[in-house]
Amino acid sequence: MSEKINQIVEELKTLTLLEASELVTKIEETFGVDASASAGGTMVMAASTAAEDVEEKTEFNLMLDEVPADKKIAVLKVVRSLTGLGLKEAKELVESAPKQIQESMAKDAVEEAKKQIEDAGGKASLS
Repeated sequence: MSEKINQIVEELKTLTLLEASELVTKIEETFGVDASASAGGTMVMAASTAAEDVEEKTEFNLMLDEVPADKKIAVLKVVRSLTGLGLKEAKELVESAPKQIQESMAKDAVEEAKKQIEDAGGKASLS
């Protein structure tokens, strides 16, 4: 094999399974090919293994990103209901945005909390 091919192979050896999966997807998109049509290629095996090994995230953190001044009281009420904090603590939390409000929440619970904050006029995100 040429030196160029050997160099590429050495680079491929350093990829994580997720990176290898992303590489296969990018090659398929760029060149209009289907890696699964290849008979026994190692990249296909690495890509399918990566897809199986990537665990779906089950716990999320809720971040309060931004609170417009005119929506502060509404967002403060939502934060208090979500966290159970007292008025003073919740006010400090809202005023210090961006700030993490809750951690290790289930996906559906954190999405509902995010929706409540956004309905009140604030901006929230999941991490």
